[in-house]
Amino acid sequence: MSMLDKLKGMLKGHEDQARQGVEKGGDMIDQRTGNKYQSQVDAAQKQAEDYIERERRQGNPPQ
Repeated sequence: MSMLDKLKGMLKGHEDQARQGVEKGGDMIDQRTGNKYQSQVDAAQKQAEDYIERERRQGNPPQ
């Protein structure tokens, strides 16, 4: 089982907490890099949130 599969399993049923973690993680990266990569971090946050929402709407929380 890959690390990604393990992470997906941990997220199952905890979508709101996952969103908060994505937001906090991105903020931490921005802070530590002095916002040097802010646009890339924001794009990654958006993709992660879109994935979580898409899976929730399909009734398939991340596995």
